[in-house]
Amino acid sequence: MGDYIISVEGLVKRFKDVVAVDNISFKVRRGEIYGLLGPNGAGKTTTINILITLLKPTSGKAFIDGIDVVEEPDKVRKKIGVVFQDPTLDNFLTAYENLYIHGRIYGLSGRELDERIKEALEFVELRQYANKVVRYFSGGMRRRLEIARALLHEPEILFLDEPTIGLDPQSRNKVWEYVGSVRREKGVTIFMTTHYMDEAEFLCDRIAVMDHGKIIAEGSPEELKSMVGSDIIIMKFNDSQRAVCLEDSLNGVIRSCRPISGNRIELVVTDAVKVLPKIFEVFERRGAVIDEVSYRRPTLNEVFLYLTGRELRDSLEESPRPTRRW
Repeated sequence: MGDYIISVEGLVKRFKDVVAVDNISFKVRRGEIYGLLGPNGAGKTTTINILITLLKPTSGKAFIDGIDVVEEPDKVRKKIGVVFQDPTLDNFLTAYENLYIHGRIYGLSGRELDERIKEALEFVELRQYANKVVRYFSGGMRRRLEIARALLHEPEILFLDEPTIGLDPQSRNKVWEYVGSVRREKGVTIFMTTHYMDEAEFLCDRIAVMDHGKIIAEGSPEELKSMVGSDIIIMKFNDSQRAVCLEDSLNGVIRSCRPISGNRIELVVTDAVKVLPKIFEVFERRGAVIDEVSYRRPTLNEVFLYLTGRELRDSLEESPRPTRRW
């Protein structure tokens, strides 16, 4: 498979009359962080479960480092580490014991296993809690321990299914830090699913936007945002009756326009600095009193809105914006 460590070709998964994954294809390069972004029910977890050999596809093919996930699942499992969406630690064992059992399953033993456990705990800053029972861990500590466990047998690919769901902002930021460290320090390819737009933009080199079982767009965060336009202009008017889009008058100046809450409209333009004078002229000619104007780059939520006609955040909370970038 050359530069690509994951290859998916025409993958379909049906559950009776429900098509959970609908003929998707994509490739993941070695050493990159690749994300599936989409709402709950989009098919992200079903896709990841096929790749980690927990589900068999209805049709299509999936390969991990050239190995067919259906034909040779045992070989695939040796190459991957997994952090599941739901917690899978034994709460009545210590951190060390949880890692010990995992290592034994993968054929590790003796001094090698002991050293790997200490190294893994050190990596996620939990070595001082090695002998603490997991039920006393915070949610963030448990997630970090799950990452340590997934890395114990030195996999080539780390799969993360909604890695920060349910975590507080501080714990979420810590998990982001470790995900970046895994790729940077260990050279591991990371495949993750998320419905947090900021998380995808912060961590991922490339993103596939998934909805209703289909991949509807793919690219780097900047490539995806360029689909919408270069800049988003927000204008607030003194009179709610003036907060309307004048598409005819602004034809050729803007790419799209929509009213939003609070006497405001949102305009998508190619270059805000160049087009703002023309926009001011049009609205002033119509007697509109503009109270505020701001502009910024589009977000991945606006990409999702552009592609689907609805906002991803309509039913899902956004994660807080992180403070670091790898």
